[in-house]
Amino acid sequence: MSVRPWSPGTAGRCMDGAWADIAFELGLLYEREGDLDQAVRWFRQAAECDRPDAAVRLSAVLSRLADESDAGAAEELLAEASRWLSEGLDAGRPDAILLITDMLLRHQRAAARRGLESAGAG
Repeated sequence: MSVRPWSPGTAGRCMDGAWADIAFELGLLYEREGDLDQAVRWFRQAAECDRPDAAVRLSAVLSRLADESDAGAAEELLAEASRWLSEGLDAGRPDAILLITDMLLRHQRAAARRGLESAGAG
């Protein structure tokens, strides 16, 4: 199942690779500047145009945002990050295991946070 949402605004935009390249570079720029929300926006657009490295970067930025969010938002961000990681990751890449391990650890931390929050509420 693809994680790429289709919308009328994306139709035709991905017909040439230049759009994905520009969106990816903007994502990198915003990530370097620390504007993770804008980085997500641009990486997502590049990833929707089937650029695997954008899907992997998007996953990484969503994971960082999840680390800074409350449990409910973190869970949604990590779920999206996991979907993009699975779509953008080439299992033959040497760093694939590290990326997957990092994502699993983030899920584990989020689950622990949820447990602590529910224990404190009860």
